[in-house]
Amino acid sequence: MSNDNSHLPEEKHSSRALLKSTSVISAGTLFSRILGFIRDVLLAKLLGTGVRADAFFVAFRIPNLLRDMVGEGAVNATVVPVISEYRQQKEKEDLWRLISILLVLSLIILSVLTLIGIWGAASVVRLIAPGFVFEAEKFEMTVRLTRLMFPYLVFIGLTAYLAGLLYAFRSFVVPAFSPCLLNVAIIISALWASRSMEEPVFGLAAGVLAGGILQLVAQFFPLWKKGIRFKFPKTLAHPGARRVGRLLIPRLIGSGVYQLNVFVDTFCASLAMIVGQGGISAIYYANRIIQFPMGIFTLALASAALPAMAGFAAVGNVEELKKTLVFSLKNIFFIMVPASVALVVLAEPVIRVLFYRGAFDDYSVQITSWTLLFYALGLFSFGAVKILVTAFHSLQDTSTPVKVASGSVVMNFFLNLILMGPLKVGGIALASSIAATVNFVILFILLKKKIGAIRGDFLPYCMKIIFASALMGSVLSILWLKLPLAHLAWRLFLTGTAGMATFFAMCVLLKVKDFSEIRRWMPGKK
Repeated sequence: MSNDNSHLPEEKHSSRALLKSTSVISAGTLFSRILGFIRDVLLAKLLGTGVRADAFFVAFRIPNLLRDMVGEGAVNATVVPVISEYRQQKEKEDLWRLISILLVLSLIILSVLTLIGIWGAASVVRLIAPGFVFEAEKFEMTVRLTRLMFPYLVFIGLTAYLAGLLYAFRSFVVPAFSPCLLNVAIIISALWASRSMEEPVFGLAAGVLAGGILQLVAQFFPLWKKGIRFKFPKTLAHPGARRVGRLLIPRLIGSGVYQLNVFVDTFCASLAMIVGQGGISAIYYANRIIQFPMGIFTLALASAALPAMAGFAAVGNVEELKKTLVFSLKNIFFIMVPASVALVVLAEPVIRVLFYRGAFDDYSVQITSWTLLFYALGLFSFGAVKILVTAFHSLQDTSTPVKVASGSVVMNFFLNLILMGPLKVGGIALASSIAATVNFVILFILLKKKIGAIRGDFLPYCMKIIFASALMGSVLSILWLKLPLAHLAWRLFLTGTAGMATFFAMCVLLKVKDFSEIRRWMPGKK
C-alpha cells in the first residue's frame, strides 16, 4: 500500500513555510504574554500578596511543575520527531495506531498522576510549602485549591500531546494561540468571581480548569481537518511508543533539574516566619516581569542560533560556530544589561504602576519591588545560560548542561538558607541570580575547553555596554526624582524613554553595533 506523503520533503525544506511558521509561533507567544500581563494585573488587584494569593500560586504551581516536565518541551523533543518519521516513512494505518496508543498512554499516565495528587494533596503541600503548616487557614485553602486544580494536569498534558501532533503535521496556528485561552478564562473568572463570590480565589481555580478544557478542545478541529483519526487500540505495545519513552527519559531528567530549582525557591518562600508574609506571591509577580524580555527576546535568539550552530558543528566549522556564539552573547548583553540596570533603578515605580490597586497595597509593592531588584541583577546570566546550553546542544552534548544545572540547584538552596534571613524574600531572588551567574561562568569555561578560546572584541564590547548602561542608570535615577509629574505612569514612561535615548546615544558615540544584525540569523535568512 502506498501513502501520499511524497510532498513532505519539499514542505519540510521550504524556507517560506518555515518563516511563516516562525512568525505564527512568535505572534502567538507575544499575544499570550500580553494577555498574561493583563491577567496578572487583575490577580494582583484581586489577591494582592496575602494568604489567598500565596495559596492560589502554590496550588496552581503544583500541577504546573508536572506539566512543565511532560508538557510542550518534552513533546517537541520526543513525540514530534517520531511522529514526523512515521508520517513520512510508514503506512497511514500504522501512523494512526501509534497516535492512538500515545493518546491512551498519555491519558492513563496523566490520570494516575492526577488521582495521586488529589489523594495526597495535603502531603504535597507540606512538601513544597512547609511554612504553610504553621498557618492553618493558608494550609487548608492551599490543599482545597490543589485538589480542585489538579485535573488541569490532564487537560494541559493532553493539549501538549495534541499540539505536538499538529506541529508534526505542519499546523501551527491553534497550538501557538491556544495558550491565550487559559489567560482569557482566568481573566473572565477573575472579573466574575470578584463580583459574585465570597471567596473569589475558588472562582479563579474554576477559571484555570475552564482554560485547560478550552485549550484541549481547541486542538480537535485542526486535527480533524488534517485527517487525523483516533481509534481505541487493541494493545498498547508499539515500537514507536517505546522510542518515545526512551527519548522522554533524558528530557525528564533535564526538566526535573529546573523544576527542582522552582521547588527550592517555593519551599524557602513559604517560610513566612523568616521571609515575611507574601513571599511566594512576590516571587511570582517579580518573575513575571523578568520573564517578559526573556520570553520575547532570549528564547527567539536561542531558537534562531541553534540551527546555525548545529550546521557549523556538523561540518566541523568551529570558527563559524564561535562567531555565532559570540554574536548571540553580544546581543543578549546588549538587551539584558540595560534592562537589568533599568529594573534595578526603577523596580519600585515599575511595580507600583503595574500592580498597585485593590488588594495589592504598599506592603505588596515593597516586597515585590525588593524581589524584582535582586532578580534583575541576574538578568544577563539567565539569558546567557540559555545561549550556552544551545551551543552545547548543537555539539550534541546534552549531559554537561544538566550536570552544571544540578550543581546550580544545590548552590541555590544553600544560598537561599544564607541570604533569606538578612534579605528576606529578596535573598531568594539574589540566590537565583548568583547561582545563574555561576552556572554561566562554568558553562562558558567548559565550552572554551570544547571549542577553544573565544577571541575577538567581546570584552571591549561588553565594557562599552556596561558604560552606556551605567550612564543610562544615572539618567533614570535623576529624572525619576526630579521630573515634576504627579501621574506615576507618565512619569515612568518619560523617564524610561529618556533612559533608552541616553543608552542608544552612547552606543552610537562608542560605535557599538546594534542588535539589528540578529535578523540575518533568523530562519530563512542566508
